[in-house]
Amino acid sequence: MVPLLAIVAWSGTGKTTLLKQLIPLLKAKGIRPGLIKHTHHDMDVDKPGKDSYELRKAGADQVLVASQQRWALMTETPFGEEPNLAWLASRMDVTKLDLVLVEGFKGEAVPKIVLWREGLARSVDELLDSSVIAVASDNHLMSALPVLDLNHPSCIAEFIVAWLEQIRSQPVS
Repeated sequence: MVPLLAIVAWSGTGKTTLLKQLIPLLKAKGIRPGLIKHTHHDMDVDKPGKDSYELRKAGADQVLVASQQRWALMTETPFGEEPNLAWLASRMDVTKLDLVLVEGFKGEAVPKIVLWREGLARSVDELLDSSVIAVASDNHLMSALPVLDLNHPSCIAEFIVAWLEQIRSQPVS
């Protein structure tokens, strides 16, 4: 199983911005990252007028579109159930990944880095649980957890690399 590491925060804190910076930094260190992003918005990766869109709208519960550059599987969830993170992660090709970064899924019991910015209306403590391995902030925080500088993604990438090395060195149980 490829390790999962969630980046969690309140909306508007900068999860996507940080991930867009972290991914190339991790790749430069030889880490092959995958990503699972949770959204509360209605989303569609397909476009009206495309054959795959029209076939899905015709009633196909799953549509897989493939080319030499990439492939995508779209699965309808007609009952509005929240996707299961473990099941989603199991769909990823672990032979091509060293780490799966997760944006969101605050309530999941997976290792997490919490992002918190000064001036947010909600407290950082509301995001802390036993799965949190670090807090990345733009402000000095008092915490028993490692506190990373949110404005220095390279330091966060170094932390992630060290965390991965620690996981890899642990005996498999």
